[in-house]
Amino acid sequence: MKITYLNCFLIPFAASLLFGCNAKSTPKGTVVSIEPTPPINQAGNTAGLSIQTLALGISEIPSSLASTYTKTLKFNRYTQVSTPNSKAIHIVAQDQITDNQIVRARSILEHFLAPLPDSEYGSDKTAVANKMSENGAVLLLLNGVDDGTNKAAELDGQPLYFGEMQVEGHPWYITQDYAHRDASYEEILHLVHDYGIGVDQNTAFNGALPSFQAEIRSAQIDAQSQNLWGMGAADWITELTAENSLSQEYLAAVVDVYYGLWGANMEFPTTGMHDLYVAKTREDIVTKDPLGATLMDNKFFAPYLTYNARIDESFTGDFSLLFNANLPYTHHAQYLKDVTLTGTNKSNVIVNQLNNHITGNIAENTVIFSGSSVEYQIAHANTYVTVEDMRDNRDGTNTLIAVEKIRFSDITLDVLSN
Repeated sequence: MKITYLNCFLIPFAASLLFGCNAKSTPKGTVVSIEPTPPINQAGNTAGLSIQTLALGISEIPSSLASTYTKTLKFNRYTQVSTPNSKAIHIVAQDQITDNQIVRARSILEHFLAPLPDSEYGSDKTAVANKMSENGAVLLLLNGVDDGTNKAAELDGQPLYFGEMQVEGHPWYITQDYAHRDASYEEILHLVHDYGIGVDQNTAFNGALPSFQAEIRSAQIDAQSQNLWGMGAADWITELTAENSLSQEYLAAVVDVYYGLWGANMEFPTTGMHDLYVAKTREDIVTKDPLGATLMDNKFFAPYLTYNARIDESFTGDFSLLFNANLPYTHHAQYLKDVTLTGTNKSNVIVNQLNNHITGNIAENTVIFSGSSVEYQIAHANTYVTVEDMRDNRDGTNTLIAVEKIRFSDITLDVLSN
């Protein structure tokens, strides 16, 4: 399957793509008030988009959609995932959504649709992507929070709100205090599930993977019957049952925990998804919800995040891809493998074991390794440098672009002079 985007790790502006659906999210009552002004980079304006915005694969709302996603409703930007059937999964954004949030949301959709070689259901996701576009999947990136005041939420599509959209490197992501919890994976997965994978127990099955959905349903029924999921939320379960959203919400809980989104939450130290799911970490899923673990075992979902994460321009210091219990965001960042530093701040990257691709910004950047310099091989090419760890299961092989320095435990080297 070909996904159209402007993304290459050789280019600092990596672009990705998004989607939408009508499934419900976690129970209401967890929303908090947020500041009205976007705390990340300012978005484009309705008078015309900047060169930087256009370079990210973001455009104004196309005429074919402008009569629905109107300026009156504060929609002002658009991006898409092109699908193999010459259609598209549409992403429309209101005016408080930042460009970084749009790109990140699109990247997550791109991740879910990226092929997983040799997997049972994910080796070729062409049918899922095509089905999503045929079914009219639209992702609505909306201002504010889910408090019932945004009229655009009444439109067809999967809503995802400003207040629940993190960006790697932004303070919301770094602190992980759950005042602005990252709901992007959950909501975008709902879109892929409802419009692409397909949901049973409706009048007709309108998805591409009925066998996978049968496994998801079986795991959901088992988890619910054993009180592994939906614990203590009887009214919510009744609501989900009426709208046939049980399997979607269960799978979202498993996937969120699988990618580390609840590891840093200390309000519920042993459970995930606001105490609705028995597992808190990926390891917990295996022991506490074995059927849920089976859904993640080479079925459809990659064990790491496949997109190139654009680290927010506000970030400065060392961004760690290596898990560190003292850095809450690394519960999630440990599953990243490719990152691009943006902006002008002097910032660095600590590698993990996943054969990273790391692109620097216009400031001086350092990539940080675990061992001493004699344990690595460094090779230069025309546009990049590779650093290969000679020890297994530690730092992997890293490709560095626009990076000035390499730091080992014993020495820091200039990339161009070593």
